[in-house]
Amino acid sequence: MSAQAVGGMVGQNPISLIVPCHRVVSYDGSHTGYATGLAIKHALLRLERILLWVLLFV
Repeated sequence: MSAQAVGGMVGQNPISLIVPCHRVVSYDGSHTGYATGLAIKHALLRLERILLWVLLFV
């Protein structure tokens, strides 16, 4: 698909969902590969949990 076609579709879409790649899990819910390794993926997910907790409860 050309960049122009992608741009046209994005422009027509009123709501865009962007999912960071470290949040993607496999079909069975397990954590799968990440370019910088699973340890980094797990660290990012833990950090997000901590930040969410702080934002909601502190």
